[in-house]
Amino acid sequence: MNLPVTSLSKFGDAMRRYSGVIRGIQWCVVLFYAVLLIIPAFMTLPPDQARALDNLTLFAQFIFWGIWWPFVLVSVVLFGRIWCGVFCPEGALSEWASRHGKNKGVPNWLKWSGWPAIAFALTTLYGQMISVYDYAKPALLILGGSTVAAVIVGFLFGRGKRIWCKYLCPVSGVFSLLARLASIHFKVDEKRWQENPEPHLPVPNCAPLIDIRRMHGTSACHSCGRCSGQRDAVRLSLRSVNEEIVSYGQEEKDPWLIRLLMFGILGLAIGAFTWTVSPWFIVYKQTLAEWLVNHEIYWPLNQNTPWWLFTHFPANNDAFNWVDGFCVVTYIVGHGIVLGGLFSLIMHLASYIAQKGKDFYTHICLAFIPLGGAGLFLGLTATTVKLIRQNGYAILWVQNVRALLLIGAVIWSFTLAWQILTKRQIFSIKRFAILVCFAIICLIVFYNWYLMFWGWSDLPIMKLTTAIHLTFFLVPCLLFISIIKYYNKKHNKPLIIKVTQL
Repeated sequence: MNLPVTSLSKFGDAMRRYSGVIRGIQWCVVLFYAVLLIIPAFMTLPPDQARALDNLTLFAQFIFWGIWWPFVLVSVVLFGRIWCGVFCPEGALSEWASRHGKNKGVPNWLKWSGWPAIAFALTTLYGQMISVYDYAKPALLILGGSTVAAVIVGFLFGRGKRIWCKYLCPVSGVFSLLARLASIHFKVDEKRWQENPEPHLPVPNCAPLIDIRRMHGTSACHSCGRCSGQRDAVRLSLRSVNEEIVSYGQEEKDPWLIRLLMFGILGLAIGAFTWTVSPWFIVYKQTLAEWLVNHEIYWPLNQNTPWWLFTHFPANNDAFNWVDGFCVVTYIVGHGIVLGGLFSLIMHLASYIAQKGKDFYTHICLAFIPLGGAGLFLGLTATTVKLIRQNGYAILWVQNVRALLLIGAVIWSFTLAWQILTKRQIFSIKRFAILVCFAIICLIVFYNWYLMFWGWSDLPIMKLTTAIHLTFFLVPCLLFISIIKYYNKKHNKPLIIKVTQL
């Protein structure tokens, strides 16, 4: 049976036909990216009364950290890695350099699957060490350095490929995880591919080096559209947001993706986002400083760190001493090790209870992706909210949205876990025990974000009126979903209501 031709699949075919337009979009993004990244780094620090609409440095800061990065994550969850295939300036520059480079073979050390996880951890940590969200020079150092590295790798290896994106990009692992939740993907009919019907289209250049014939997910696909319609077997299609994790999660063989999720996204990232508001961090730093003073060791208290190692902008009264830098590093890394280690231990216990083989650990851990993605979005948009408020807008509703997002992410993760257990035929006591393990991790993650946004500020997580309104909205929705599921089960066919019947 051939894949159906729909309006969505026609859009995918248009992406293939108008690849030149996509390249034009990429170069426009490259230019925009370069202007906002380079020029502010050589400008003086903005005055206190400056705002984003009248100061290029603050405008660039808001674009990069207030809009760009948090909503790139949203786009990956909604549409797959279309950011990578259509908009990413690093990917475009790396592929361009690869077309004009030395065309060397990719060495085995570069193919190590752990590089994206290590790069994410180091980039996250270094960004906090030099306050990348607050100043233009650190942004140029980190983002610009990553771009230069992408161009060099592209120039050295491959021919018109994205070696940097596949093996080294600091966010490729994160995107690979989040893209599994996308409802849009390029679906491949492997049988139709093997039939190779006419007309024969030119062989597509798959820049991220995917075996298109065997592709059944979006984790590695850059959604560039180059293979759309190939052999009449590739179509841009809709799917369930849970399909890739539930149906194919057990096929994931890369242990570093799970380590990135458990130690990086659910561990280290929480430390990176929370240290600035954590009273625990203040107690930790003060205790260490008092110990040094009592032992007459004063040099670590000097604020003479270079800006490229630790934050040093004395004109803004923002300068780390060596104790500050040490505490930031150990606090963030400690979160990664302690939380990641604890979460891995709990899920290994769940895997032992399941007795379903080694792949069960990977499969069930993938159910944490919605919770991890929500945490990253909340952490990044904390900067968005701060910048908006600095420009005079209160946005009082943001706390309710944060609460709803966290609660929704927990429910989504639990739904995935439940469906995975059903697929693996785990029921009764075993299911209950595994879900208890799963719930413990969800509660720990939720509690950390609760402390950041509510607990340490003595704020209620949600106003009573908001909770009441939410209840009146959710109850009819859940009742409607239950009716549809009951109808489908009883009549063994979907309930379809035509527009003309309404």
